[in-house]
Amino acid sequence: MPKRTLAADLLDELQSSLAHGTVARRVETLRRVTDLFLENAIYFSNDQLAVFDDVFECLVAQMETSARVLLANRLAPVDTAPPRIVRALAFDDMIEVAAPLLTQSERLDDHSLIENARTKSQGHLLAISLRKMLSGAVTDVLVERGNNEVVRSTASNPGAEFSEKGYTKLLARAEQSDGIATCVGMRPSIPRHHYLQLIAKASASVRQRLEAANPKWSGDVSRVVAEVTRRARSAPAAISHETTIAHGLVRSLFEDGRLDETEVSAFAEARKFDETNAAIACLAAVPLAVAETMMIESRTEGIFILAKVAGFSWATVQAIIRLRETISGVALAVDNTDQDTYERLRLSTAQQVLRFHRMQQATSNLPQV
Repeated sequence: MPKRTLAADLLDELQSSLAHGTVARRVETLRRVTDLFLENAIYFSNDQLAVFDDVFECLVAQMETSARVLLANRLAPVDTAPPRIVRALAFDDMIEVAAPLLTQSERLDDHSLIENARTKSQGHLLAISLRKMLSGAVTDVLVERGNNEVVRSTASNPGAEFSEKGYTKLLARAEQSDGIATCVGMRPSIPRHHYLQLIAKASASVRQRLEAANPKWSGDVSRVVAEVTRRARSAPAAISHETTIAHGLVRSLFEDGRLDETEVSAFAEARKFDETNAAIACLAAVPLAVAETMMIESRTEGIFILAKVAGFSWATVQAIIRLRETISGVALAVDNTDQDTYERLRLSTAQQVLRFHRMQQATSNLPQV
């Protein structure tokens, strides 16, 4: 259609349709206008798109749900769809109307998606969670406001990104739902420290439920859970490419004689869990798995033991504790008495405790008969 006649023809069609006043006539006009738009969508200018926006908004104002659903489904995959009608349909209270746009439309930016997620129904949130790509800003809201179905869907979406705050909220939700915990744990991109925290908390909740159901088997349950945790931590899927690189970097520094307390403190202050953990393991002469286990414990004793054997000052211990708080999302309530406890801790005692942890690790790696 020539550009100079587009606006006049569309408005004439609209005026005639509204004048007749029948629902059938308006539906037919909506179909014809939609056909016209879709046939030439890639060629329209912004001014022409504005005309279509005006016409669509007039036609759907009093249109029944089925007609709005049809329009939403036809416009959803079109990247150049008129922006105002896309937004209007995406914010429709009827999820049947809103869902196609929320799931597919590239016309909806993060600002619109966040506004929608903060104000609309769980159905709207679920539709947003199915988009091909989701930014950390959007997933923050989905995890915060969404029910378990929404959170599971978001965590299962390979195109979803999560901020540090988002992962912390995900782990808190995972403590209450095995389904969410499974979805979070299966994410290939989950940061190592969050994965370890998830395993530690999930194993504790699994142990509690299984022991409550079968008290006489509590010993067997504990051994099974410990074995599952050990395998999960050593599984290739649990160690990302970034983690492998971090471990290799620290090992190189150690072998070159360049790894010292200053490096450990710098890693901790920069919130680099993998590097900090690997450095502590090297300087305390313990396997990585032992250091990881002691680092994710809920109390500070493990950190004290590792730091004492490595010969760290209290300032470095504090930096490690702050890193641990970032990982867990829970303050460890360190006060002046803790510094006194650390400074009075004997090196020989710390070494003895570490020998026990090494023995436990070696025992857990033996074949089960």
